[in-house]
Amino acid sequence: MTGTVRPHPFHPRDLVGGHPVVDLLNTVTARNAEPVDWLDAYPRLLEWADLTGHFAPADLAALRRLAETGPARAERALARVRELREALHDLVTALVHGAPAPTEAVARVEEHWKHAATHARLAVHGATPRLRTTVGASGLDLIRHELALQALDLLRALPTDRTRVCPGPRCGWLFLDTSRAGRRRWCSMATCGNAAKGRTHYERRRAGEGHGEP
Repeated sequence: MTGTVRPHPFHPRDLVGGHPVVDLLNTVTARNAEPVDWLDAYPRLLEWADLTGHFAPADLAALRRLAETGPARAERALARVRELREALHDLVTALVHGAPAPTEAVARVEEHWKHAATHARLAVHGATPRLRTTVGASGLDLIRHELALQALDLLRALPTDRTRVCPGPRCGWLFLDTSRAGRRRWCSMATCGNAAKGRTHYERRRAGEGHGEP
């Protein structure tokens, strides 16, 4: 991704993807215009991870301590998260549009998944086995490892007919359409949806005024 890195305090309204991996892709906004990366530093990644609810608070606290004692290592870990994010974005958007999977993106995602799997341990809860990440094994890469593992699960069952790209003029966010009718168009009606309604109303009013002129 080429664009601007800009600080952004994350809010619940920023999580509209329907899956933590999709929400990671949306930490870049305005992909269809002038992209802005909201992950300006490792602490921001921790803020986002906490908001998703998919990471244990104790793990995030441990990562925060590691980042404070090794800021350079934390920045390198963030760079690897960005690399995974962009490879996944290229792969997911290709699948959604019915295009061939980009070879480089596939190779990058595979590389990140293999690295994550190497540091994970098999855990069985009830009747469900899963690869489990720990701070002790993954260190500052815990969030990347967990997302890489979840990404493979998502890609294997990605509902391409229900995965959308928001057409908002400065958006381009992805989201899983879980609505009953399957007709969701906007990432959020509160943002892009209402903005589109406002533009339509304005254009209709202007057109009406034009027809009323002598």
